[in-house]
Order: sequence, then structure tokens, then C-alpha cells
Amino acid sequence: LAQIEQVDEELATLIKDMMFTFEDIVTLDRMAITETLKAVDKAELMLALKGAPEELKEKFFSAMSERAKDAFEEEMQFLGAVKMKDVEVAQRKIVEIVNGLAESGAIQMGATGEEMVE
Repeated sequence: LAQIEQVDEELATLIKDMMFTFEDIVTLDRMAITETLKAVDKAELMLALKGAPEELKEKFFSAMSERAKDAFEEEMQFLGAVKMKDVEVAQRKIVEIVNGLAESGAIQMGATGEEMVE
């Protein structure tokens, strides 16, 4: 991927985007979701979740307090109808944040079920 990036940065970005999608966030563990919530802009997340499957919404909601979840859902309803293009842009930004967190070691992707040692 690094070699592709040197030759064609746009292609490398496209491949990275295809490797981990917004819907794949549902596979992250609770700690990773919590870290993601800390790192993302709440308005961006609201927009991204507008077009998300219910299972993915619940994944994020499960990492919020009941009060925060209720407030978040209420604000999301106030958004009303949004352009699909805007939803996709927001989803891509969140995927970039998740990938950044994984690269920095703040979260682990695809390590579910692996034994951890400190």
C-alpha cells in the first residue's frame, strides 16, 4: 500500500477506504467505540448515522449514557432530511478517524476474541 501511495496517492486512498467501511464499525469492541465517540465531531456522527443500519446506531448508543443517548437521538431527529452525499462524506470522515485511532494504537481493529496481556 505504501508503494502504491508513492505512485498514486488517490488510488491508495481509495483502497484504504475500501478496506474498512463505515458499516464495519459494528465489528469494533466497546472500548474502540468509546474512543471513537471521544474523537469524532458529534454533528458529523449524527449525519453519518442518518443512513446507517439500526445495528450500527445501537453500537454507538450502547457506549453512551442513557441521557446522552436520548439527547443525541433527539438532536438527530431535528436534522430532518439530509442529502445522501453529505451522509457519505460524514461516514468517510469517521472511517478516517477510526483508521487514525487504529494506526496510533488507541484502538484495535479486527482483534476481537484475541487474548490480551498487559
